[in-house]
Amino acid sequence: MTEAVPHYRVAVIGSGFAGIGMAVRLRQAGLRDFVILERADALGGTWRDNSYPGAACDVPSHLYSFSFAPNPHWSRTFSPQPEIWEYMKRVAGEHGIDDHVRYGSEVTAAHWEPDRNRWRLETTGGTVTAQFVVSGAGPLADPSLPDIKGLDTFEGKLFHSAEWDHEHDLAGRRVAVIGTGASAIQFVPRIQPKVDRLTLFQRTAPWVMFRHDRDITRLEGWLYRNVPGAQQIARKSIYWGRETYVLGFAKNPRFLGIVERLGRANIARSIKDPELRRKLTPNFRAGCKRILMSNDYYPALARPNVDVVTDGIVEVRPNSVVTRDASGEMTEHEVDTLILGTGFHVSDPPIARRVYDSQGRSLAEYWGSDAQAFRGTTVHGYPNLFVLAGPNTGLGHTSQVFMIEAQIRYTMQALKFACKNGFDRLEPHAEAQRSYNEMVHRSMRGTVWVTGGCDSWYLNEEGRNTTLWPTFTWSYALRTRWFDPHNYDLRRIPSTEKHGVPA
Repeated sequence: MTEAVPHYRVAVIGSGFAGIGMAVRLRQAGLRDFVILERADALGGTWRDNSYPGAACDVPSHLYSFSFAPNPHWSRTFSPQPEIWEYMKRVAGEHGIDDHVRYGSEVTAAHWEPDRNRWRLETTGGTVTAQFVVSGAGPLADPSLPDIKGLDTFEGKLFHSAEWDHEHDLAGRRVAVIGTGASAIQFVPRIQPKVDRLTLFQRTAPWVMFRHDRDITRLEGWLYRNVPGAQQIARKSIYWGRETYVLGFAKNPRFLGIVERLGRANIARSIKDPELRRKLTPNFRAGCKRILMSNDYYPALARPNVDVVTDGIVEVRPNSVVTRDASGEMTEHEVDTLILGTGFHVSDPPIARRVYDSQGRSLAEYWGSDAQAFRGTTVHGYPNLFVLAGPNTGLGHTSQVFMIEAQIRYTMQALKFACKNGFDRLEPHAEAQRSYNEMVHRSMRGTVWVTGGCDSWYLNEEGRNTTLWPTFTWSYALRTRWFDPHNYDLRRIPSTEKHGVPA
């Protein structure tokens, strides 16, 4: 006898901030008929996976958390990875989310079945079907490996920072690090004192600002635990302070001159060697790439056992990395450990290659290099699909959790509208999606993200920014405050098929 395939009202992909937040709101609305499909054996998403030394958030703790679940127990103003992961598990536990999770269930394919008006999801833990699918597979879910000749021939230890090998002892090793992004500037200072030699291969020097990180005082902790509203005041002050960054990023990039002066001062504070200072000084506007924050990155690079190499990498050999300088001269750098700090598949998320419309076309094929969605959340041709942290909802200045919560609110309103009015299919009109994305890209013109003179992961192959929201986050929250059914093709459930769902 064939085993029945479980069917749910809603299937949520992933259990990071997006998946947990979505699940909490579903339960609060009275909906229990949902499942979270998680590929790992624990929840937490990127904050579960990225356990490299020094991993921490570069957004202040009070803002990088759910608005409905303040945490009065943060130890520092910028939280380390273990605390963030524990916070996520605590929120999930308090709201009964774990009961809905199917662990070891990586989604390998999701097909829209128009005749049955549902999604069929194939996973490594079995098949399920669902009327609605919410993708919480965020942009920092899948590590990106560099396309370097010979990388697969390396005979030493090789791993990506998001898959840190904690069993590999770095003491006394000759370590090479490829990449100088947000992860590398955190783990490089932690491993530098341990290794015999550290060679950092830098393609582009990032802007790195001094991070005003400190312990939360006893008095502050007491206030957050005992004075109603104290933590909300702290959260809102941080939020509005961060929103002022948009004035430089998107409204008048000349304001970024102040940021650049601070960045150069941060270099001068720690780097005395003129040649090293030259290598570490960016040649593009601050904000064109993500501005990084660290107090110990530059001091670590100034240590005698560190080399910063800016020559291009030609190939990786079994025990070395080979570079070529501007004159064509080759240099072989002997190493026994190679750590990749090369980021993630942000503009080409792997989940898009696994979601198919009624004609068998993947979301990745539909998007090509120009990903777009209505309100950054729903996609024409893919009914009943909601993409959290979707196209043009990323941020370069403040908390991604704020945007995720705005999308969750919009998704919940869509689901409640469907339940209340007897609709079983929601799909944005092509014209609504086109008009919305034209507005987004008009707003992107003149921002530092497209005029700043750098090649960043924010941009697609054509130089269009398909990743970031181009202006203030409160304006996005306003646009997603209410569900707008006039922008959707709606299908009503035949009376013989209707079933009750909490509104």
